[in-house]
Amino acid sequence: MAVRADRHRPARPRRRWPLLFLLIPFVALLYPPWYAGGHPTIGGVPFFVWYQFLWVVLGAVCTGFAYRLRE
Repeated sequence: MAVRADRHRPARPRRRWPLLFLLIPFVALLYPPWYAGGHPTIGGVPFFVWYQFLWVVLGAVCTGFAYRLRE
């Protein structure tokens, strides 16, 4: 029976500082009065709505970045 080489490799300690990237979307959306205005609009969509949709995408980017850095 063959022994896999990765079983005997010492575990590398995982970095914790990339988890700070997960705080960025949280802080950006934490306090709604910061972004509750109606102006500026993009294509008739008020700032409050497109700002939140923007952070859906940026939150996924921050999560992916933190995941890649922790590998």
